[in-house]
Amino acid sequence: MYSGKPFANSRILLTNDDGIDAPGIKVLEEIVRAFTDDIWVVAPDHEKSGAGHSVSLHTPIRLRKTSERHYAVMGTPTDCVLMAFYEIMKDRKPTFLLSGINNGANLAEDVTYSGTIAAAMEGTLIGLRSIALSVVRPLGETARWEGAYRYAPPLLHQLLSAENWPTGSFINVNFPQCDVTEITGVRVTRQGQRPPGAFSIDPRIDNRNVPYYWVKMAYPEGEKLVDTDLHAIAEDAVSVTPLQLDLTNYEWQRQLREVLTN
Repeated sequence: MYSGKPFANSRILLTNDDGIDAPGIKVLEEIVRAFTDDIWVVAPDHEKSGAGHSVSLHTPIRLRKTSERHYAVMGTPTDCVLMAFYEIMKDRKPTFLLSGINNGANLAEDVTYSGTIAAAMEGTLIGLRSIALSVVRPLGETARWEGAYRYAPPLLHQLLSAENWPTGSFINVNFPQCDVTEITGVRVTRQGQRPPGAFSIDPRIDNRNVPYYWVKMAYPEGEKLVDTDLHAIAEDAVSVTPLQLDLTNYEWQRQLREVLTN
């Protein structure tokens, strides 16, 4: 497949939303060690799942060096990317950004909530080739990392080596929750869609009879059209979805022009 360290001259930034001590980012660092020794880990000091593309505007960002080239940030995944690019690595910028490996899926509408995805978005905004990686894990179960160990190295090598990488675009990779021997391959997919109801409100009453609320998570069955990320995962395949920062609905844009100019 490749010999030596194919990206030996590259500087790779790793981040996530599960926190700097999460197992997934350690798995990712171990995988990327085959590519280069110039790896920097800048991640939240604790879990920030669901942070989306939020940035800390009203509180200071604090930084703690945990070991050589490893930094814990008291902030969001987006804060981590900004801190890495403009402060920690300001003397020599990163070449690539890898976000993950997330302990749980980032499929369909998950990408609009995910801090894992948001870090890749921020990397894209500042001009880095960025890839988000996740392992599908049903609620209440334990993540299985074997699929990432097997499929991430060749996949990352191919993606980071690609000649044509569109401006404003990044990659979202999901590994299925199955035995590595049962993975059916790698599929290039589009973002699927689940029906409404992934999040709802669970009302409670505390011991002073005061109401409080939890956000309740569920994953309703969504469309499984053959080219979607949901369908690929349902068939135990690795899903590779190209995403872009431009959210414009161009077909609707054309229709609106016709409506609003008449």
